[in-house]
Amino acid sequence: MQRHGIRRPGSLGPLVRLVLIAAATTALAAPLTGCSDDTTPSDVVSQAASAASAAGDALASATAEAGRKLDDLQNGVNAKGDVKLDSQVTADSDGRSTVKMTVTNSASSEKSYAVQINFRDPAGNLLDTVVVTVNDVAADASKDATARSTRSLSGDITAEVARAVRN
Repeated sequence: MQRHGIRRPGSLGPLVRLVLIAAATTALAAPLTGCSDDTTPSDVVSQAASAASAAGDALASATAEAGRKLDDLQNGVNAKGDVKLDSQVTADSDGRSTVKMTVTNSASSEKSYAVQINFRDPAGNLLDTVVVTVNDVAADASKDATARSTRSLSGDITAEVARAVRN
């Protein structure tokens, strides 16, 4: 309450409150609008949602394609146990995640392998999937290969053998 032009400590007049609200709104909205004069915060949110949806669709498509490639192998045998991954996932010069693997052929003849590798974040979310072909692994021998993500991944990335088929 004001008396004789003296304001209580901590109270703001209506005009001061309006100016502070306008300034705060402008300060909070400015980072969302980017550099374009025509872009609104809702445009930025919509673009981010579209990008996330497209990334999710691309990952689902890549996962389905990897599954189709493995399913199409003639006379394929489950060989997930023949593949061992290094415990360390590293980033290459392009920022793509890589993991080394060793395929051990315990069969009595030369075989080829198709190995699906999934890259995940610490929460277990699937970030990327790739299929690596390891050809001509001699009988009772091992061969090394490297799986490389299809795009740059950041954070603490892990890799796992999702499927492996020998033929």
